[in-house]
Amino acid sequence: MAHIVKFQPCPRPPPPDVSESSAMDPDISVELQIPSPAELTQEHVRAELAPAYNRQPLLGQEARIAETWEERRRQQPWLFDGAKFRFHSAELRAGRLLLRLGLTSYRDYLGTNWSVQAPALRRQGLADWGDSQAYLAEPLGVGAVLCTADDRFVFLRRSDRVAEASGLLDIPGGHPEPKAAAGDVPEESIRLEHLSAELVVRELFASVLGEIRDEVNIPLDSLSRPMLLGIVRNNRSAGRASAEFYVRCRLTSEEVRQRYLIGGPEAQESTNIVFISRQDVLALEEGASRWQELCPSAKGGVKLYSLVHTELG
Repeated sequence: MAHIVKFQPCPRPPPPDVSESSAMDPDISVELQIPSPAELTQEHVRAELAPAYNRQPLLGQEARIAETWEERRRQQPWLFDGAKFRFHSAELRAGRLLLRLGLTSYRDYLGTNWSVQAPALRRQGLADWGDSQAYLAEPLGVGAVLCTADDRFVFLRRSDRVAEASGLLDIPGGHPEPKAAAGDVPEESIRLEHLSAELVVRELFASVLGEIRDEVNIPLDSLSRPMLLGIVRNNRSAGRASAEFYVRCRLTSEEVRQRYLIGGPEAQESTNIVFISRQDVLALEEGASRWQELCPSAKGGVKLYSLVHTELG
C-alpha cells in the first residue's frame, strides 16, 4: 500500500509560468504544460497521497453540501455519487511529474466547485489558508484530444442529462476512479491508506482510454498509449483541474462514426459526434463562433494541443 505523507496543510504552490498565449480565454487557465509529451511516459509520473491534500472542513459547509446534493438529485435523479481524486497541485522537474492528490467525491464537487457559494468559498480559503481552493472538492478530471487515422479530431455534443455544460461540444473524458486503485475496498469506505500510489498513476492513464471506449465505443486495442499534454483549470467550475491527453486512433473518422452510432456504455452522455480537421482544430481559437461552442474541458485540451502539437509529430 502507499506511503501516506503526513503533515499540516500548506498553501498551494504557484503554477509554473506558461506562455502569454495561454491566457486568452477566461473559461480556462493552464496550470501545467508538458513541453515534450512524448518523453513523459507513465513511468515518469508519481503520485503523492496525503490527508493535507483533502478538502479542508468549514463550519456549516457539510450541511450546505448535503442540501445541494439532495436538490440536484430531485432535479436529476440519475446522478450518482462516487469517490474521486482531489487535485491539490503538480510539479514538473527534470522530466518527471509529481501529482499531489487527496480524496473527494462527486457529491462534494456539486456542493462546492459548482455551487453558487463557490466565489465566497474561494475568498475564504485564500484568507484562511492562503489557498483559494482549500474549501473546494477539486475532483481531478481527464480529457482526450483524440485524433483518427485520417487526421480528424473527435468532439461530442453533450446531452441535457449531464450535470454541466449540456449542449456544448466536448472531448471524450471523465474522471480517474479511486475504486479502480483500491482493490476490494467498498467505494464508500475508500481512504488514502487503501491506495497504492503506483496504481493511482496507472488508473490516471488507463481512465482516459476507458472514457474513449465507453463514450465513443472505440475498442481499446485501436487506441495508442495516452500522452499527457498538461493540466488545465476550468474557471466555470471554480478552477477544477483536468489532465488532458493526446491519443491516436487506428480507425478512420467514418469507422469511428459507425462505432459511435452503435453506442457504448456511456452513450447517453452525448447526442452527436463531430469531426474537425487538424488544421481547423489549430485555428479554433481564431473562430469565435465554433470556439464558444466548446465547453471548458474541450477548450483546455485544444489549447494544450496547440501549444505542443509540433512535439507530437
